[in-house]
Amino acid sequence: MCAGCTLARLGGSSFNGCRHIILAATVRLVCVPQHTSRDHRFDCVQIVIALIVTPEGLPLAYEVLPGNTNDSKTLRSFLQKIEHQYGKAQRIWCMDRGVPTEEVLAEMRRSEPPVQYLCGTPKGRLNRLEKSLITKPWRNARTGVKVKLLPEENELYVFAESQDRIAKERSMRRRKLKWLWARLAQLKDMQLTRDALLMKLGSAQSKVAAAWRLVDVKVDKEGAGFTYRLNRKKLKQVRRREGRYLLRTNLTETDPVKLWNYYLQLVQVEEAFRTLKSDLAIRPIFHQDPQRIEAHVFVAFLAYCLYVTLGRQLKALAPGLTARSALEKFAAVQMVDVRIPTTDARELLLTRYTQPEPELELLLERLRLTLPAQPPPKISAAQTASAALL
Repeated sequence: MCAGCTLARLGGSSFNGCRHIILAATVRLVCVPQHTSRDHRFDCVQIVIALIVTPEGLPLAYEVLPGNTNDSKTLRSFLQKIEHQYGKAQRIWCMDRGVPTEEVLAEMRRSEPPVQYLCGTPKGRLNRLEKSLITKPWRNARTGVKVKLLPEENELYVFAESQDRIAKERSMRRRKLKWLWARLAQLKDMQLTRDALLMKLGSAQSKVAAAWRLVDVKVDKEGAGFTYRLNRKKLKQVRRREGRYLLRTNLTETDPVKLWNYYLQLVQVEEAFRTLKSDLAIRPIFHQDPQRIEAHVFVAFLAYCLYVTLGRQLKALAPGLTARSALEKFAAVQMVDVRIPTTDARELLLTRYTQPEPELELLLERLRLTLPAQPPPKISAAQTASAALL
């Protein structure tokens, strides 16, 4: 996901009893001076879009916030706004680790009734909790996922381990570390000035910052020489924490399956904004007038509503086919104008859509859709009139 904040809320609501989630992401747009960029990109100023969807991904509403809105400053206002707009309800806020501050979490615990939350926690907190977690038994949350539960200070810490995530993160780390090791070997053989060496080392560090932390690089105080070696102690620590997450909650729920499934709702965050940014091309927004920006976002929101509706229909009628792949198949159908001159200097205009491929015809049948009839032909006398003028 991009550099935006991510909020998610599960639980009851006033939407006819359905559950919904609050999501947010950063969308870059061009030339809106009053909305500064917190990423220090003054050529690509930003707004923040908060999207309210159900756990199934069905969109309900959205909000547009200034682009310099800080993640940790959005939560308090969202708590108040959602309660004011949709009424009080027993809610569970599911959040990424960058959203809540300790102060806001304390306010949520002190409120009457307490506001329930489940949020990610920086892995650095493991340093304090690791000894206590070692003694706790593993409990299966789902296939390939196991958790440990640690009650502490009116909160419950959930330490989760996913085998699929371990394999993915380990593969990413090895690929980056392999690239960095090869790059350092190249720089070692180059004849460079000290300044050029420092620039190239800095470039390598910025490209693979996570892998850089696993290698000790020492540049000579004078000259352009340097040495490097693998920090096996840090590597061992990283390997031990790959594919593992630390969550915290003030829920009294102790079923690891429910807690894990709550947190997995954040997948809807990534999917929603991946669709908005890629398939629906919500950015860049080439507008300066705030009202036009709002209109652009509104059109994108309506498009996303149709996109999700199509996905739900496909899930029921054509399992295994995504909305993205279905739209790619529909894109093969084009509307064309065929112009045929007649013997009396007139023109016959035939507006036709191209014949769908057999695969698309099968999809239309499964979706119970029928293409409209071809438009009737039109005869133009424009050429006859121009000829009379000559």
